[in-house]
Amino acid sequence: MQQYNEVELSALGMAISTVVTIAEILKNNGFAVEKKIKTLTVDMRDEPGARPIPKAKIEIVLGKTEKFDELMAAEAEQNGDNEEQQN
Repeated sequence: MQQYNEVELSALGMAISTVVTIAEILKNNGFAVEKKIKTLTVDMRDEPGARPIPKAKIEIVLGKTEKFDELMAAEAEQNGDNEEQQN
């Protein structure tokens, strides 16, 4: 996400809660702001010719916060300090 201003997270079915959790962590830690959330139902087929099964889908678009680059630099510095202490 460092090179781009937005990221889109999407998930189907049971994975929706995981994507929502990731988005909330990024927002709560000041890395991202929520730009768009879309929920829909898509038809999935287990195999060609099979009857379609409706599945819930979520798409979350997050944008970088103004502090994103500063937070990433601080994180990189902290990780560098941790590596030096381990060696």
